[in-house]
Formats: sequence, C-alpha cells, structure tokens
Amino acid sequence: MTRAILAGPDRDGLGAALERQGIDVTRVEGLLTASVLEEAGVDDADLFVLTDLDEATAISVVKDRNPDIRVVVYSHDSLPGFARGQTDLAMDPDLFGVEMVAEELA
Repeated sequence: MTRAILAGPDRDGLGAALERQGIDVTRVEGLLTASVLEEAGVDDADLFVLTDLDEATAISVVKDRNPDIRVVVYSHDSLPGFARGQTDLAMDPDLFGVEMVAEELA
C-alpha cells in the first residue's frame, strides 16, 4: 500500500481523495520539524504532499531522511526557488482538482 504524509491544511480535500484511491494518509500540520516528520513516518512513506509553502524547508528534511520519497506540492502559492530542485511535482489547486491529483499519485 502506498503511504503518504499530507503536510499542511487540507482545504480542498486532497487527503480524502488520496484515501479513496487506496493511499494510507498521515496528516500533519504546524511546524514541520524533523521529529514531527519522523513521528509521521517519513522514513517509510512513498509520498510527501505539502500544502503549506511556509513550511517548504521541510522538503529538504524529508529528502534527507528518505531520498526515494516523491515530493508533491499542492498549493496556490509559488514554490520557493530553493525547494524546486527537490520537488517532483508542483500543482495549483485552481488548475488541478483533487480527484485528478489523487488518481495521478495512486
């Protein structure tokens, strides 16, 4: 089973859409420290989905802990330049609905 960490607010319902695709979703919000990410299971996760770009520095922490994880940004905001090289996929909710994104990630 695919395991995902959904980090940040889920106003669009992406977590539920991922679960409908059979993905096991762990949700985290707030400050994304190494210990928070470890507790969420980053070492064994397949996907890291970030919706809060104020926490974009977590992308490098995630990739350091789990180099094989796919990093997906789902946000209306622009991805900071420092995080672009470690992000596998970035999508704007205005352009890509949650069902389409979940289907693509499953």
